Formats: sequence, C-alpha cells, structure tokens
Amino acid sequence: MENKINKITAELYALGAYKVNVIDASKVVTDPLFRDMCKSNACGLYGKCWTCPPDCGDINQLITSLEKYTKVLVFQTVGKLEDSYDFEGMTEHKKSFARLTLKVKQMLSKERVEALVLGAGGCGICERCSKRDNEPCRFPTRAIYSLEAYGVNVYELAKSAEMKYINGKDTVTYFCAVFFD
Repeated sequence: MENKINKITAELYALGAYKVNVIDASKVVTDPLFRDMCKSNACGLYGKCWTCPPDCGDINQLITSLEKYTKVLVFQTVGKLEDSYDFEGMTEHKKSFARLTLKVKQMLSKERVEALVLGAGGCGICERCSKRDNEPCRFPTRAIYSLEAYGVNVYELAKSAEMKYINGKDTVTYFCAVFFD
C-alpha cells in the first residue's frame, strides 16, 4: 500500500499540488457544528448539490463512517490571485482543484485503493448539478463530497498535516483528504 500512496503522492506533485502529507486518521478533528457553515449557505450550494448538505447524508453517520479508516492523505493547492477580490481567479482555481481531485479518484481506482475522497466545497464535476433540476446525480461514482459536509475541521486538518491553512496575501488554498487503510 505504501508504494501505491508514494506513487500517488509523486503524481500529485507533478500535477500541481502545493503540499502532500499522510497522517493518522485519528488526528482528524470532526464536529457536527461544521455543518452549520454549510447551512449558512455562504457558497450558495446548500440544497443545490447532491454532495452537499442536506442531501449528502446525516452528519453523525458521515462522521462515524470516517472511523473505519486508519490513514489520510492530505493535499493542498495554492492559487495566486490578482487581489483579495479576484472572484474569477478563485473560481478558476476551484475548477482546477476539482479536476485534480477527480484525477486522484481515478488514480486510486487504477491502483485499486479503496478510499473516501473529500474535497473543498461542492463537488464541481458538473457545470450545473442535476440536483437543481430534480434529477439524480449524473456521476455518483465520481462525485466528490466536501470535507465540511463530513464535519471535518479543515483548519485542524491543515495543522495535523503540517500545512498552512492560509498561504499568504492574494492566494486561495484548497484542501483534499483521502481516507484509506
């Protein structure tokens, strides 16, 4: 398993990950209250994306589901912005991050590693989630659930993985956690 994870780590760096680290799953801090951030709908996806609350599942069951894993591969990307109001830059970097996260899922599948991949914010695979049209998910096996939807404290995750949560002025940072055994 270690060889497979090392191969994926090397590939992540080659594809643009800023930092990658593997930590014990016991270091991941979760709290159902992180779902409240989703309820505030700051990102505009609450109730509009299959992989986001309230449709992604019961928070306590999702947190419990993480307990079966022993390791977590954490990676982050850092994007440069023109300024702190560069919403277009943030959006483009989020799309790039979603593509990278999907590639990770594909690498895991190719390497036959059973894992749970949690990303930043909404899934991002489809331009418009089928939830908005009251249709089933188009790609349920490719869908990416958010760290917050599972109650993961991303700030503490970054600390546990020896990464910065904020990487300087005029940057945007996204995190992914791959739970595995």
